[in-house]
Amino acid sequence: MTTRRKFLTSGALAAGATLAAPATLRAQDAIKWRLQTYAGAALGAEVVQPAIEAFNTIAQGQMEIELYFSDQLVPTAELFRAMQNGTIDAVQSDDDSMASPTEVTVFGGYFPLALRYSLDVPALFNHYGLDEIWKEEYAKVGIQHISAGSWDPCHFSMKDPVTKLADLQGKRVFTFPTAGRFLAQFGVVPVTLPWEDIEIALQTGELDGVAWSGITEVYTASWAKQAPNFLTNNISGAWIGHFFANQERWNAVPPHLQLLMKTCFEQSHYYRQHWYWAGEAKLRVEGADTKLTSIPDEEWATVEEAARKFWEEIAAESETKAKVVAIIEKYNENMVKAGRPYRYT
Repeated sequence: MTTRRKFLTSGALAAGATLAAPATLRAQDAIKWRLQTYAGAALGAEVVQPAIEAFNTIAQGQMEIELYFSDQLVPTAELFRAMQNGTIDAVQSDDDSMASPTEVTVFGGYFPLALRYSLDVPALFNHYGLDEIWKEEYAKVGIQHISAGSWDPCHFSMKDPVTKLADLQGKRVFTFPTAGRFLAQFGVVPVTLPWEDIEIALQTGELDGVAWSGITEVYTASWAKQAPNFLTNNISGAWIGHFFANQERWNAVPPHLQLLMKTCFEQSHYYRQHWYWAGEAKLRVEGADTKLTSIPDEEWATVEEAARKFWEEIAAESETKAKVVAIIEKYNENMVKAGRPYRYT
């Protein structure tokens, strides 16, 4: 009996030690990540911070993501390289701004006049095959493409009113690389600056305006007073942005935390859908610091025609780009044929 009691006692102790181990391991082996967003602090508080806070809370100490805003750790244009070499673990950005060396980079951010509404982005990625293409392209360069989502549309917000295309001639405008490449044919002078410097650049006259966002961000980023003339004609109906991660770091995360991260990021995509949709309309109507201007539809049609030619130029650059352009064209054809509410012609 003594031997049996000793056996049961030691067995109970062993079982207790086994049950206690996970808590100890969680404390010792908590995964720490650093994620940098393209957005400054004021904007980041809406477009990413709630998702990171939710993830950290639900992860219960098993993993923690530290959030950094625009240019805090590295300049936005260096985000891809920093993530690829492991300086940071994850990124929220568009492909274009972070200069990723992939065949799909040109489509990130605002691909000229390819999208009409914010729902076009998840429709294209989840139902027309873009998600698979992005994942394949980023796997080639050691990056996990986690998910894509839409942000706001892209409009000009200018210091001086714009009512015709000629008003854009010679204007120095902060915009995305591909949008700048497209807009240069209309006399726009694209300018690249750190996001946090834009307000001062507008004040000093270094910039004549921005073509970086919709009206929600014009107010959130405190640009409204400096660039009060909001052009209702947009370059694109929605920004395509993504969450990415270093592939090795992603692979080291347990499956349940990978799923949690995906879920929190998808919730973030959904939040932006209604935050921007409501904000864009409300601020057009109630925004006290801005006034709306428009280029006539007949004249703006020349920009739309130039965009289709631009798509052809991009498609000619590679097989993958041609595939993406073909999907965008097919999608838009279907939306036009579907009619209201998908497209108003």
